[in-house]
Amino acid sequence: MATILVVDDELGIRALLSEILSDEGHTIELAQNAQQARASRERSRPDLVLLDIWMPDVDGITLLKEWGSTGQLTMPVIMMSGHGTIDTAVEATKFGAMAFLEKPITLQKLLRAVEQALVKTAPRPAPPAAPVIGTAIGNSYPRPETLPPIAAGTLPVQTAGLAPVTPLPHQGLASEQVFELDRPLREARDAFEKSYFEFHLAKENGSMTRVAEKTGLERTHLYRKLKQLGVDLSRNKRGSGI
Repeated sequence: MATILVVDDELGIRALLSEILSDEGHTIELAQNAQQARASRERSRPDLVLLDIWMPDVDGITLLKEWGSTGQLTMPVIMMSGHGTIDTAVEATKFGAMAFLEKPITLQKLLRAVEQALVKTAPRPAPPAAPVIGTAIGNSYPRPETLPPIAAGTLPVQTAGLAPVTPLPHQGLASEQVFELDRPLREARDAFEKSYFEFHLAKENGSMTRVAEKTGLERTHLYRKLKQLGVDLSRNKRGSGI
């Protein structure tokens, strides 16, 4: 696993990226401005830097140029911005950035960019060494449970405005769910919330940003809630936005 430096002046972005990348097994260093980024780079010698462009003191492009001109750009840098343009992306890559991610960043794009950056910079094995069989990086998210069968004492919950369908294991968008009432309140509530969030994640194509707006939760809290409930986020990484 790698040491990754996340540089962003937004606390929520730093916290969310830190939690996601920590779950992937990486060690995370955080900085909220260029001054902290410089110090962290010297201290931890990160394998990768995620660098925001728009920061209050020194912007990310200027810091990238500084590292390049002083011979300190010894690690791959992925630029991030919520106000980026094609010209910005071109400028970033011109001065040494490996990739450019536009906010809101999708989980799939984030993890793919990080994986590609680390693979490209990973040291190659010595020629005499036997080839190492690589294994795909997994995740620690639990797989969704199979929905309980319809039985006496159950309560169907239907979302208004959508045609009712019978939920199946691992089905994407299902507007009707069945919950057992003969169980402790906490378990029943967790089962409902898990199905509720899985429904909205599927409906919003996995976008964490849109689900957070729809449910009224802050994105970091939403991410932790989904993990607590055992929602399989790996199924939504292909389109989910941070």
